[in-house]
Amino acid sequence: MTQTHTVRGLTRLWRPIAPVAIDAFDPGTHGLEPLAARVLSARGLLNEEAERFLSPRLSHLHDPSLLPDIDRAADRMLEAVAAKQPIVIYGDYDVDGITASAILYRTLKAISPEALVSTYIPHRIDEGYGLNADALRSLAADGARVVVTVDCGITAVAPAAAARDAGIDLIITDHHNGANSEAELPGAFAIVHPRRPGSSYPFGDLCGAGVAYKLAWRLCTMHAGSVRLPESLRELLIELLALAALGVIADVVPLKGENRVIARSGLSRIRTSPFIGLRALVKASGLDGDRIDTEGVGFSLAPRLNACGRLGHAAEALELMLTEDPDRATEIARALTKLNDERRAVERKIAEQAHALAVERGMNGPDTRAVVLAHADWHPGVVGIVCSRLVDRLGRPTILMQDQGEILAGSGRSIDGYSLHAALHACAEHLHTFGGHDMAAGVKVTPAKLDAFTDSFLAHAASHLAPGDLIPRVQFDCDASIHELTPLAIHQLESLAPFGNSNPPVRVRVRGLRIGARPEPFGKTGAHLKLTVRDGARSVRLIAWNWATRHPETAASIPVGTRIDALVIPKLSSWSGLVEPELIDLQPA
Repeated sequence: MTQTHTVRGLTRLWRPIAPVAIDAFDPGTHGLEPLAARVLSARGLLNEEAERFLSPRLSHLHDPSLLPDIDRAADRMLEAVAAKQPIVIYGDYDVDGITASAILYRTLKAISPEALVSTYIPHRIDEGYGLNADALRSLAADGARVVVTVDCGITAVAPAAAARDAGIDLIITDHHNGANSEAELPGAFAIVHPRRPGSSYPFGDLCGAGVAYKLAWRLCTMHAGSVRLPESLRELLIELLALAALGVIADVVPLKGENRVIARSGLSRIRTSPFIGLRALVKASGLDGDRIDTEGVGFSLAPRLNACGRLGHAAEALELMLTEDPDRATEIARALTKLNDERRAVERKIAEQAHALAVERGMNGPDTRAVVLAHADWHPGVVGIVCSRLVDRLGRPTILMQDQGEILAGSGRSIDGYSLHAALHACAEHLHTFGGHDMAAGVKVTPAKLDAFTDSFLAHAASHLAPGDLIPRVQFDCDASIHELTPLAIHQLESLAPFGNSNPPVRVRVRGLRIGARPEPFGKTGAHLKLTVRDGARSVRLIAWNWATRHPETAASIPVGTRIDALVIPKLSSWSGLVEPELIDLQPA
């Protein structure tokens, strides 16, 4: 069923997510429309699995005590709280690290308001990602006895040794790729990581905020001496799901298993959260009147929190998640919105420069299967986002760096099926430092080794990627007819939300439609299109976001009466309640 289609010279592959076994799921016993049943079957969700997926509950979360070292970590933290020993939560400067830091801080303060707990977020430009020995020695000099990392530390062997020498009990909580054996792990007091060597934890895809949430949960049960918690701690853990959901969605971890439970439960609590700063962020993002979904987090909330760490210091974003002062919360939220606008302007400029440079150097050609570029004017806090833009545009793993003179520092993003972490590990002899996971990573290279690293990385990509791997793939769940796109069926499909990594929005192929009227531009700038299509006697409007600007020749060349096949996302209009599917792609029938 795979089909190839070309829009604006970009070849795409259409292919179903899986062969659809219509009889594998009995819609009648579940009250589902046939279309919803086919979509579930296409995604491998059958009977009990489907029921669990459609109705995720907090009871589906695994016992946090199953995580390696979590009891040892929680016991030491509670001991420090009781003895009034200073604890420092050492976070990362992205949304995952910020929310993870806030989760642990709020939990420790709820257990004991007198707890001597503070936070530390490294400066992205001055210190870089992860633990650094100088910061740990400085924290020790200021009295820190326990340092708890969130969203970082699993590869920090030398900093862990520095912490031990400075008299710090270092507790690492992380989720990134790390050592392959226990012997390669940092020498920390405790390492809480779902995929550390020897771990038998049932779910390995937690993000940093997810791991921090599990530690917060275990801190509460060990403090209470029972799995039955006092009402105040139970309510806190429920409300902390809003912060954990931000981390899950912003870090683009697979939205399945525990991540799905956290995201589904947390999203419903964001808009009405008791955390003043989170509500101020929602208001500044213009989402205070809406139901917040993954798009709201990904395009409005997360970028504002991230902007602080990209162009300034993420400490202010963390302050927003912790403040109890409404005026200060409003001030920070507005400042982050302004900073995010500045970030977007910088991002657009770098994206155009990087694309032009990639084309100039032939990195978009058929014989080159990755992009590695550096420029003195590129802001290292923004290049990671630009990498994602280039991956979307060129279909290749991409690494972009700022040339800072003595060092080149930047980020990389990958494509499905190509592990960026494994590629960097294979090129490690040419790197100063690197860290991350399969789809995203940070790198530092000395100028003397830039050419060797570039050659090595491009060679690795060439040997591990076939030309077909560079063709963007547009997956769909199954075929459908316009008549099956009823409000009831669409409501049922929406129950598969939240959508994101490993759980994309439902897409169906509708075949043999006829264009019923000329496409109409709409929106303030006329960037979008409305296409009226017919299937027999029934007509429906398709909404094509940004098609008037992205595919102008395609939009202008569709005469009335043309038969097309279309890939669409079934949608109900938030204004009219009518079925208005989003158009993803089309081709002549």
